[in-house]
Amino acid sequence: MKTKKRPKIVAASVTGALHHHRNLPCQDCFKHVVGKNLVAVVSDGAGSAKLGKIGAKIICSTICDLLKNADFARAPEKIKSAIKLAREKLMLHRLNQSKSEEGIADFAATLVGVMCHGNKGVFFHIGDGAAIAVRSNYSDFVASRPENGNFTCETFFYTQQAWLENLRLTFFENASRLLLMSDGVASFSFTPDFKEIEQGFVAPIDRFLAEAQSKTKAVKALANTLNTPRAQRINPDDKTLVWIKVD
Repeated sequence: MKTKKRPKIVAASVTGALHHHRNLPCQDCFKHVVGKNLVAVVSDGAGSAKLGKIGAKIICSTICDLLKNADFARAPEKIKSAIKLAREKLMLHRLNQSKSEEGIADFAATLVGVMCHGNKGVFFHIGDGAAIAVRSNYSDFVASRPENGNFTCETFFYTQQAWLENLRLTFFENASRLLLMSDGVASFSFTPDFKEIEQGFVAPIDRFLAEAQSKTKAVKALANTLNTPRAQRINPDDKTLVWIKVD
């Protein structure tokens, strides 16, 4: 009996130039796990929220724990339940002195994730950041694009009361590559109108990571790419990229 190959996953986060300048840590968080399902999540803690990094960590760990063996046929229901549980954890968190829903605003963070089973998958997304499922080539893809509010600097968070109406689910099939990213990477992974993949950035990374034999070296190379002076000039925010070779 042929054993199914596990997906190859390489991920890295780097602190943005803006946070370096202000002597602040990286607020991004990511996590991935393989159980009955492949699950990966990226969350960007809001810079304006004093506990945003904690909010990002809690949503990543909760999503992975609850979805890795969940019934994919009930994916929308399971995803919503996982987000609700993460919100409940924040309401009871020791740093939420009010122990109320209003108090979780201090943990504000975005969410972009993926759940895959067999050849089927779904992106779940609140706020900015982005996700791409590449099928046969870089022109054949499904994307979950950033979503902002009325102003370009305003986005949505899973900690807001209106989280459910801002949750977007995007289904896809037959992906060969998956990329999840925070907004610090999304701005140069797509063309300016976000209609097409920026192949000059994505394609070289994809080829290198697909061929890399050492995961340690691959992670280091990915982090170095995200941290180049040019990348920091294009977008000074924290940067996270999770790359997954599915096939």
